[in-house]
Amino acid sequence: MAKDVSFDLVSQVNMEEVKNAINQTTKEISQRYDFKNSKTEISFEEENIKVIADDDFKLKSIIDILQTKMIRRNVPIKNLDYGKAEDASGGMVRQLIKVKQGIESEKAKKIVKDIKGLKMKVQAQIMDVQVRVSGKNKDDLQQVIQFLKEQDYEVELQFINYR
Repeated sequence: MAKDVSFDLVSQVNMEEVKNAINQTTKEISQRYDFKNSKTEISFEEENIKVIADDDFKLKSIIDILQTKMIRRNVPIKNLDYGKAEDASGGMVRQLIKVKQGIESEKAKKIVKDIKGLKMKVQAQIMDVQVRVSGKNKDDLQQVIQFLKEQDYEVELQFINYR
């Protein structure tokens, strides 16, 4: 009897690396001449990054620096959900950036539907914030992984527990 093989499809962000990227961004902002005497601030609370700057231009510069630091630390910037830039007190501008963890149920349903649309002998099931794909043939699972890598689900997907 052939044993089932499976893998889990997840979307995880290493929060320690996010904190490190924020710390590096703060350090770079303190050293840059164009941010001298500005009241810029970047902080991390729970799963939200809060950016406060003097104006829109500085806000965009801070976010650009943050994205660069995150890319260097292998943090997927696809998992960042940018809120609307809004006015804060004292003529400042504030923006919240949510760090998305896990696969939302609507996206998970779409992933399962796409996998079933392949008409391969694999099963996909939603397990909380991840999707488990299992089948009898490892080659089928490899084809599913290749197919999923080519798709864009607006979050970074990782393939773990391949056995």
